[in-house]
This record gives sequence, C-alpha cells and structure tokens, in this order.
Amino acid sequence: MTDVAMADAAVEAPPTTVHKLLAEFIGTFALVLIGCGVAVVNGGEIVQTGLAFGLTVTLMAYAFGRISGGHFNPAVSVGAALGGRTSWGDAILYIGAQIAGGIAGALVLMILLLGLDDFEVFNSDYALGTNGFSAGSYDYAWWAAFLIEVIFTFLFVLVILAVTDKRNAANAMLAPLAIGVTLAVIHFMLIPLTGTSLNPARSIGPAIFSGGDWLVQLWPFIPAPLIGGAVAGLLYPLLFGHGEDPVPGSGLNFGSGGSSNPAFTQQWNQGQVAPGAPAEQPIIQDGWQWDPASQQWIPAQPAAPAAPAAPQAGGWAPPASDQTQVRPPQ
Repeated sequence: MTDVAMADAAVEAPPTTVHKLLAEFIGTFALVLIGCGVAVVNGGEIVQTGLAFGLTVTLMAYAFGRISGGHFNPAVSVGAALGGRTSWGDAILYIGAQIAGGIAGALVLMILLLGLDDFEVFNSDYALGTNGFSAGSYDYAWWAAFLIEVIFTFLFVLVILAVTDKRNAANAMLAPLAIGVTLAVIHFMLIPLTGTSLNPARSIGPAIFSGGDWLVQLWPFIPAPLIGGAVAGLLYPLLFGHGEDPVPGSGLNFGSGGSSNPAFTQQWNQGQVAPGAPAEQPIIQDGWQWDPASQQWIPAQPAAPAAPAAPQAGGWAPPASDQTQVRPPQ
C-alpha cells in the first residue's frame, strides 16, 4: 500500500470505541466542571449559570460531535438509542463514561474550591452546583421536581433529535448551537426550582462531594431525565419518521444481533423466513463493514461466491444475493 493510500485509509477510519468513550468522558467532565463551577462562584446567578451550561455543551459538541455524537448525558444516549441513532452497545458504554466524567469533574471542582478560605469538603452548606427540591434555597415538592425534569428533558432530547436529523442537513453546522441555546433557556426556568439536571451524570458527581441532604435528594434526578429522554426517543420517529435507516442494534431490537428490521428479527427468532422476504445484507461503506456482534466497523470482508442454499427441515437459509446495503459509518 502506498503512503497516499495509507493516509487516505487513516483519514477514512471511523473513531474507535476508545475514542468515543474519551470524547464522552471529556465532554461531561467539562460540563460539570464549568457549569457547576460558574454556579458555585457566582452564587447560582441564573443567567450566568444557564449560559455556562449551554455554551459548554455547544463547545464540546463542536469539538467531539464528529467522534461520539456529543451526548454527554445518559438521557440523550437513551433517547438516541431508542430513536435509532446509536446502538445500545454504544449507549451503555457512553453512560458509563459520562457518569465517570461527571464524577471526575465534580472532584476537580471540589479540589479547586479548597483554595477558598471558608470552603469545607463534604459539607452540605457548600454545595457544588447540586440539584435538589427541598434543600438549601429550594422549596419545591418532590413530585413536581420529578415531573418537571421528565417534561423538560423530553423537550431537550426532542430538540436534539430534530436538529441532528439527517433531513435537517442544511442546518447541521448550527445543531450544537441550537442544542446549547435550548439547554440555557431551560436553565433560566429550572434553576430556582431544582437547579436544573436533565442529566443524571451532571447530578451524581456534585451530590457525592456535597453530601448531606443533597445526596439524599439525588434520587429524582436519575430516573426522571432517563424517562424524559426515552419518551423523546420513542416519539420522535413515530411522529416524524426516520431521516435514515436505524443504526443496527438500536431501537426496540434488544439483543437482536444488530438487525434494524423488526420483521426480519422476528422471523430469525422463529427460525424461519417468510417466502420472498429479503435477507439481511452486510453494511459496507468505504472499505469498512459493520459487525453486529461487536457493534464496531471492521475492514470489509471479501464477498463469498453467491450460491443457492437449500433450507433444511426446521431451519433457515438466506436467499442468494450479491446486493449490499450501504450506509455511512455512525
């Protein structure tokens, strides 16, 4: 292979799982460190804190969106997986990286605040930009806090799915800005009520290092955003359709081996295919082939000679075909 060919292959190679997880870790780390940091040093001032979170998400999305999609939020990852935008394998790994990034961001923030004379570690009087409903300056019913986090996370993830829709390609460059502005505007309303979570990874780290009532009141800010994100992921394609074929291993096809065709998945599970039903074909793009088992792009495998395969009794055999389904790497 020539140097030029090797260079082209390196440019075209999709990001690895490690690259994606690093992107999610760093993006969430920055979100908690900067967003919560501004909230702490400015006494929770609404406009400054809202803009800090919104602009940080915008900048991180521009920086790392091409690598991982720029989720930085378990609720977004769940919504993207249910909406067919990313595989469940990636989504689960993303969530782990996001939680780790959020905890790391809160830890670094706590260390930096030790430079203040009156700051005390693990003292609930010195909250690190935590979320709550009836602690500190908050005076809000727990059920209302839960409900408002579900509703506004739903709206937030719905906006994300809309502005990143492939049919919205003309405005693709503005998508991170639209997402950041949406997050900032939501903060303007929710900061006095719950401190604005919309993101379990953003809430867990600060609560751990604040302790006391903040850790006790963490619980609504884990399931509520996940529910809101899940509803958005389910409803968006139902209401507006898919901009492209769902990513293999996404949607409601849990454990389907990467098939994005529910009818095909059902037939496979039943051990038979209806007459005339098409076989699942490998997904190949620019010399790379999607491997459903590992949920990764691998170098394309040489095509085997097509030969008719006779079905065996009680078994399943794919029809002969030399067609492939082409889809860009996600």
